[in-house]
This record gives sequence, C-alpha cells and structure tokens, in this order.
Amino acid sequence: MKNKLYYGLFVVYAFVFVFILYINGIFTGTDTSMVNLLINVGFLAIIGVLFVVSAVSFGRLNRCTDELVAMTGQMQKEYKEANGKNLWTAYQDRKDVFVNEELRVAFNKYRMRMNNYRTKRGYRNTCDLEEFINEDLLDRIGMNYFNSGMSGTLTGLGILGTFLGLSMGLGSFNGNDIFTISDNVGPLLSGMKVAFHTSVYGIFFSLIFNYVYRSIMADAYEKLEHFLNAFRQFAMPVAATEDENSAAMLVYQANMANSMKQMLDLLKREAAEQTEGLEHIVNQFVEQMGDALGVQLGKLGTALKNTGDAQLVYTNNCRDLIDEVTALVEVNKKLQDSLEKVMERQVHFSQELNEQKDKLAVTCDELSDEISNQLYAFDQMRSLYEK
Repeated sequence: MKNKLYYGLFVVYAFVFVFILYINGIFTGTDTSMVNLLINVGFLAIIGVLFVVSAVSFGRLNRCTDELVAMTGQMQKEYKEANGKNLWTAYQDRKDVFVNEELRVAFNKYRMRMNNYRTKRGYRNTCDLEEFINEDLLDRIGMNYFNSGMSGTLTGLGILGTFLGLSMGLGSFNGNDIFTISDNVGPLLSGMKVAFHTSVYGIFFSLIFNYVYRSIMADAYEKLEHFLNAFRQFAMPVAATEDENSAAMLVYQANMANSMKQMLDLLKREAAEQTEGLEHIVNQFVEQMGDALGVQLGKLGTALKNTGDAQLVYTNNCRDLIDEVTALVEVNKKLQDSLEKVMERQVHFSQELNEQKDKLAVTCDELSDEISNQLYAFDQMRSLYEK
C-alpha cells in the first residue's frame, strides 16, 4: 500500500484547510481579518495545485509499476508452463509486451538491440534490460524533477508567508508614544498570526510530502528490481560463449576425422580385395594360356604378375596413408583434450568473476545505502537549520 500513500496528502490537506478556516472564525462567526483569511486561502490553494500535479505523476508511476508487477507474475507462470525453458523466443518478436507507452518503447529498443546481436548460431553478445528500463525511466515517469523539489518549495512557501505576515504587521505598526503604540498592537498580532500559520503548515506539509514521496519511490524501485531479476532469470537471451564455439569446432573436427577414417578403411578393404582377385585371375589365366600357347604366354603371365606386385605396392602405400591419417586423428584427439582443459579453466575463471561481481554488487548496495542515509541526515539537518 505504499504506492497509495499520496491519497493521505489530500486527507491531511483537507484537515489543515478546515482548521485554518476555523481559527479564522468562519465557523464560529467571530470577527476576523479578511486579509489574513485571503492570504491563508491563497497559500493553501497554491499548495493544493502542487499536490494535484504530484498526485497525477504518482498515478502514472503506479500504473507503470503495477504493470511491471503483473509482467513479473506472468513470466513466472509462463516459465513454469514451459518447464524451465527460456522465454526469450516468445518475446523477441512481440511489440506489445507492455501496455504502458514508456515501457513499450523502452522494451522495443531493447529488442532492436538484441536483434542486432542475432546470428545463425545464436547471439554473439547480450545486454541487460536495465540499460533501457531502469530507475531513470521511473524518475521520468514519476516527474522526479518536480517532486524532488516539492519539499523545499513547501518550506519556501511557509517562509514566504512568514515574511509576508511580518511585513503586514510591521507596515501597520507606527506611533511615538505608548497610547498610539497600543492601538497598533492588534494589526501587528494579526500579521504575526499569518506568519505563524503559513510557517506551520508549510513545514508540516513539507515533512509529510517528503515521507510520502520517498516511500512511493522506494516501492517503485523495489518493484522494478523484482521485475529485472525475474527477466534475467526467465527470459534474458543468452549469448554464445567462446567455450561453446570451441566445443562446436572440436565436434566438427572429430566428425571430419571419423569420416576420413571410414573412407580410408573402405579404400583399404577394396585395395586388398582387388589385389587378391587380380592375383587369382592372373594365376588362372597363366595356367590356362600356358597349357594352350606355351612359353610366350608365360612371359605374359610374368608381366601380369608384375602388375599384381605393383598393385600390392599401391596397397602398402594406402596402408601407410591410413597410418598417417590415424596419427592425425590422435593429434586431433590430443588437441581436443587440451581445449577441454582450457574450457574447464575458463569455466572456473567465469565462476570467480561471478563471485567478484556478487561481492561488488553487495558493496555497491551498501555504499548506496550509506549515501542515502547521509543524504537523508543532511536533509533533516537542513530542515532543522531552516526552522
């Protein structure tokens, strides 16, 4: 209910307005200064207009953060229905993820950035959604430039009313003796009444508004952080790492080596079968032709035998080639083992970097809290000094 606190501003405003009218005698019918009443009503009217402008900005901010909360719940539900599968594929082409104009424009800019990183194998790089949907966006939607100065403006109005009332009282105060001075005490007190009243409700409204404003912005930042954490967990696209590229290269090399080995084994078997068949054919041919034609065909048989020997030499060369390719496969396997070790070291290094990132985030949060505390203490000291 922190985001609805600004409704309380109007309740307090109505109470103070009625109280000012009461002490000026509107309800009691007592005599009162019309000038004092008009000044107080004028100051309260200005404060009322400022409260309305702030309420409009707070309403815009609430609609934005409510949509962030709804989107967080929707992502959690879709992630469970998808059995833990990343949801980015469902959002990467959607232009109407958000209804709010500012959120929709920011998310579409993020989609365009990620589309520029898209390749056939995935995303060569990634960026955080916080670069586009962040606290600066909420500050702009919630008119932080206006609301951050409201506390000082209300205090300044109170001080202005103080000087105005004193000027009115002192301006009507004149005289040289005790009798004339006593006649002017009434206007002086009337002016001091204006000064006192405007100072009181100016500072009072300043304190109330400062509390409401800080509570609403803190609630908005918390909802934004929940949404960003949910998006990082459920839908943030993952870039292809160097380890994945190395692993793909190793798989490719291993497949190529296996294909070459299978081809060489096939050539080896075919060469051996061809040599054996050729020798058998030559022997039969020599025997048959030797019986039929005699010695001349014996020479032909010798020539064919030499051809068989040459074929055998070719087979031995193929075997040597097979051995060389086998050695190449072994070298590739060793290279693959070395790359796997490098990948393991990179994974370990990545884990260490994540740990350092978490420590740095904790340190930044602590530093941010300390700075916020110092700023709040400074604001309180300034308020006390102005009092």
